[in-house]
Amino acid sequence: MINKKIENNWQEKVVQVKRVTKVVKGGKKLSFRAILVVGNEQGSVGVGLGKASNVVGAVKKGVADARKNLVQLPITKTQSIHHSTNGVDGAAKVIMQPSSRGSGVIAGGSTRTVLELAGIKNVVAKQLGSNNTLNNARATINALTSLKTLKQVAKNRNIDIEQLYTITK
Repeated sequence: MINKKIENNWQEKVVQVKRVTKVVKGGKKLSFRAILVVGNEQGSVGVGLGKASNVVGAVKKGVADARKNLVQLPITKTQSIHHSTNGVDGAAKVIMQPSSRGSGVIAGGSTRTVLELAGIKNVVAKQLGSNNTLNNARATINALTSLKTLKQVAKNRNIDIEQLYTITK
């Protein structure tokens, strides 16, 4: 994986570069597909896909696409997630659970890259269903966007946070 720093603590990581071909009348047309993750390790992360006739062009398009698809995530003080969550994209399923401080990111493949660039340091994740890199990355983003904080849950239920604490105990 290529790791490159960009302005204001934003990082981009190339998760996968694939050489793909399209069969046309005159033969095979060669191009490249790049999957990138862009994040600032403070709760913002995005996944992008770029296709071009050369690798550099595909990476640039992937970065632009990832920046268009940035999402803001709630992260706890222990740099974990607030609660267990699931994400689905296509046949790919990702299950995530918070873990204690110091356990690190226990995940594989593109899920690990997305979680690290989001700034989540303590989490356990499992990819199920598909080995497709892009779908697993998007399923991870899907799971992270479904996270809710206590303030958000209390607001949705039209109750105070103190009442929410008594309900959960």
